[in-house]
Amino acid sequence: MAREYIKDYAGKVIGYYDTDARGEITLRDFYGRLKGRYDPKTNTTKDFYGRFVGKGNLLMLLLRD
Repeated sequence: MAREYIKDYAGKVIGYYDTDARGEITLRDFYGRLKGRYDPKTNTTKDFYGRFVGKGNLLMLLLRD
């Protein structure tokens, strides 16, 4: 599993991506709370509740306050 940190303009970590072996990307905020998932097989992004957000990787939209 690969982890990539997301930082704000001041360099503070605000969240991170975890990518599994299948290519599915999971987004978590600074506190480790699940924000959403991107499935490359279906090219869809879903939020924490499993609701459809849109086509493509739209995870950064879910990281806002």
